[in-house]
Amino acid sequence: MIEVDSRGRRCPLPIIDLAKAMPGVEVGEVVRVLADDPAAANDIPAWCRMKGQEYLGSPEADAYEVRKVR
Repeated sequence: MIEVDSRGRRCPLPIIDLAKAMPGVEVGEVVRVLADDPAAANDIPAWCRMKGQEYLGSPEADAYEVRKVR
């Protein structure tokens, strides 16, 4: 699992951090984004829908998991 720490960064920076990390991620691998911006709860699932990636949910506060599918 790859971890992207975006705590303390405000919208849209957590999404930008996630997008920058994705080229280095293998298909099937999971990226965990740590983000304390309340907007991330909506922005990360929306980004996954737009980019065709799988949003796995938020297993704990301020953590969001995304599986690369393509």
